[in-house]
Amino acid sequence: RASRTVPFVAKATNVPVAKMAARIMAGEKLAALRAEGMLKGMRDDHVAVKAPVFPFSRFPGVDVVLGPEMKSTGEVMGIDRNVAQAFAKSQLGASMKLPKTGTVFLSVHGGDKDALVPLARDLLEMGFKLIATGGTATHLAQAGIDVTRVNKLSEGQPHIVDSIINGDVDLIINTTLTRQSLTDGVEIRRCGLMHKVPYYTNMAAATAAVQAIRSIRARDFHIAPIQSYFETQAA
Repeated sequence: RASRTVPFVAKATNVPVAKMAARIMAGEKLAALRAEGMLKGMRDDHVAVKAPVFPFSRFPGVDVVLGPEMKSTGEVMGIDRNVAQAFAKSQLGASMKLPKTGTVFLSVHGGDKDALVPLARDLLEMGFKLIATGGTATHLAQAGIDVTRVNKLSEGQPHIVDSIINGDVDLIINTTLTRQSLTDGVEIRRCGLMHKVPYYTNMAAATAAVQAIRSIRARDFHIAPIQSYFETQAA
């Protein structure tokens, strides 16, 4: 969506993308704009992450799983020296407070189970307790990971939603494919939303979140004016 991406790129790189596009459409050459120094922007030793801001807390009946329709009402940018630090800042800006300790709920579909293993090991290494639904718990246990099994909604109480309501869950990683899992997933994510528990519905975001948690625990952030991230403009 260019209406949101172009301003982000311009902010992150200090390159006036829209202004350049207008001048090029008016007949100017890219080489001339480069000679003016308009393409000097962000150094390659920093990363910028754009994170959406969703209004789900105001619309509790809406599923938090993303689809082709636009659900976000705004965006924030995190900028720092690497992806983990920038992602952590973006989550803080989006009011997604990542936990430094506590219990992580894991429930992923078959295609994500192998990718979950190193992620689970990282979480254990940082001192988190892991709970998971049947198939995910079995896969992790077979990989030698300490995990506690918890019931799905369809398996009766006490189940995972009860744990979230009781304040026993601090982070949710939930990817789904099957119809029943999708049904359970909607309730899990909705409950997590209402109780302000961070949730991630794909492995890429979950991996970034775990890396961000490590940065938060280490207080490994670079605080500086945004101008300091950009190259010196040509005189």
